[in-house]
Amino acid sequence: MRYYNLFLGVIMLAFTTKAIGQKQIKDFPLFTINEKSVGVNEFVFLYNKNHQNQSEEITKENIEEYLELYINFKLKVMEAESRKMDASDAFIKELNTYKEELRKPFIAETDILYKLVKEAYDRLGWEIKASHILVSSPPDAAPSDTLVAYNKALSIREKVLAGEQFDKLARELSEDPSAKSNGGLLGYFSALQMVYPFEEAAFQLNVGDVSQPVRTRFGYHLIKVEDKRPSSGEVEVSHILVRGSDEQAKNRISEVYEKLIKGSDWNEMCAMYSQDPGTKDNGGRLRPFASGALASAPKFEEVAFAMDEQGSISEPFQTSFGWHIIRFEKKIALPAFSELEESLKRRVARDERMSISKTLLIEKRKKKLNYKEDPSRLDRIKAMTDSALISGKWSLAEGLEKENRLFSLNGKFYSVGDFSDFILRNQSPTNISPGNYINQLYELFVEETLAATEDEKLQNENPEYRSLVKEYREGILLFSIMEKEVWNKASEDSIGQRRYYDLNTGKYEAGMRLEARIFATANRDLLKAMKSRIISGDTLKAEDMKQFKSVTP
Repeated sequence: MRYYNLFLGVIMLAFTTKAIGQKQIKDFPLFTINEKSVGVNEFVFLYNKNHQNQSEEITKENIEEYLELYINFKLKVMEAESRKMDASDAFIKELNTYKEELRKPFIAETDILYKLVKEAYDRLGWEIKASHILVSSPPDAAPSDTLVAYNKALSIREKVLAGEQFDKLARELSEDPSAKSNGGLLGYFSALQMVYPFEEAAFQLNVGDVSQPVRTRFGYHLIKVEDKRPSSGEVEVSHILVRGSDEQAKNRISEVYEKLIKGSDWNEMCAMYSQDPGTKDNGGRLRPFASGALASAPKFEEVAFAMDEQGSISEPFQTSFGWHIIRFEKKIALPAFSELEESLKRRVARDERMSISKTLLIEKRKKKLNYKEDPSRLDRIKAMTDSALISGKWSLAEGLEKENRLFSLNGKFYSVGDFSDFILRNQSPTNISPGNYINQLYELFVEETLAATEDEKLQNENPEYRSLVKEYREGILLFSIMEKEVWNKASEDSIGQRRYYDLNTGKYEAGMRLEARIFATANRDLLKAMKSRIISGDTLKAEDMKQFKSVTP
C-alpha cells in the first residue's frame, strides 16, 4: 500500500471548497492498495456523510484519525474482494435488493404509486353494498379449464339479464359456500377490503348493474351493486361478550345489562363477566373499524353504527360469537389525505394493487430502454418445454439454438442461452403447469434484465447514485468478512470466551437489586385503594390478591 500523506492539505481544501459551495475539486489518488487507487473525493464524500449531524470543527487531526479508520476499512473490503465474496449468489441477491430501493429516489416512478394511493383514498370516501356469484377457477388453471369457467359465468349473467333473481341464482349456482345462506350478499365495503380486481369492477358499476365476469385469484365473479353511499367513517366501541346461544347465556347478558342500567361500573362489569379474553381487562375496548370490516358479524356493525351518543350502551343482542352489549365511544371521520398518505402507501404495497403498479412500471421501463422482442423464439421454447421443468430438471432442448436472440435493450441482445442460464439458476419443483411456469420464469428474466440495465445506465450517468451503490456494496463485503473471520470465530471459541470471563468477572456482577411485588388490574379505583392500604402498613390477604389480574412477586 502507498499512502499519499503529503496531500492532507489538499483534502482540507476539498472540505473548504464544499463548505463555500464551489465546484468539486479535480479528483486524484489519496492512497493505493494493490495498485487500486482510492480518490480524495470518495473520502470527502464519506467523511461528510458520516459527520453530517456533528458540529465539530474539521481539523487535520480529525481527518487523519478518520483516514486511518478508512484505510483499515478499505483493506478489509479488498481482502473480501480477493476471496471473491462479491461473486456469491447471496451477495448478488442482497446487493440487488438494496439497489432496487436506492434507485427509487433517482427515477420518476412515484407517479404510479401516488395514483394508486390517491385512488384508494378517494374510494375510502364511499361504501358499496354488493352481491356476487362465484365460478371457481384457480390462478394456475389450464386455459381450457379457465374458458369453461368463464363461459359458465357468462351463461349465468344471461339468466340474470333475462329476469331471473340474482340472489336465487347465487343460492343455486354460486361456488361461494356462504351464498347458500346469504344469496351472495356481501354487505357494505370500501377500498382495500376486497381483492383489487373485485373492488375495481364494483366501483365502476352503477347501482343495479351486473358486471361482466371479473377474474380474481378465486375465479370468475358476477357482481351486482345494490347500493352506494358516502362513507360512515369508522366507529370505536367497547363491548361485553357472553359466549353461547342458549338461555343461560341470554340470562347472563341480561343480568349484566340490568346492573349497568342501575349504575354499575362498566370496566368492573367487563372484567368480571366478559368472555372476550383479548379485551376484558381493558374495558372491552375494540380497535376502530369501518363498514364491512366485521363481515362475520354484520349485526355488530349495524348496532355500532346506529349509535352516536358517547358512553351510551346498547341493549343485549346476538351474533355468531354470542351475546353482546356495546358501549359507544366515538365516530371517526375520514382523515385528510395528507394524514393517511403514508399508511395508505404501506397498505397498497401489501395489496394486489402492487402487482398493477409493478406491471405499469415494467412497461414504462421497457419503453424507456427501447425493449424489442422476438415472440416467435419464445413460442418455440414454450412448445419444447415439458414436465421436466416443473420437476426442477429442465435443460435446453435439442434444436433450440443458444445464440438465437430473444429481445434487446438499448441495442444489447439477450439470447436463448441467457434465458436458459437463468432457468437453470432459478428452477424448482412446482405444481403449476409447464406452460404457466415458463411464462413466469420469462417474466422474471425480463424484469431482472430491465433492472440491471437501468441500474447500469443510472450508475454511468449519476455520480451520487454510483457512490451510494459503492457504499452499500463495500458495507456488505465488510460485514461478510468480519462475520467469517471475527464474529463467527469468536462465537466458536468457547475456551477463549471462558478465559476472558475468568479474567473479567468483576464486569459481570449484578448491581443493586430491588425486591418488589407488581399488582396489575384494569380497575384504577381498586389499585388506589390497595395502594393506600399498603402504605398504611395493612397486610393484604389471599382474597385481596384474587381481585387483581396478576400479582408478580
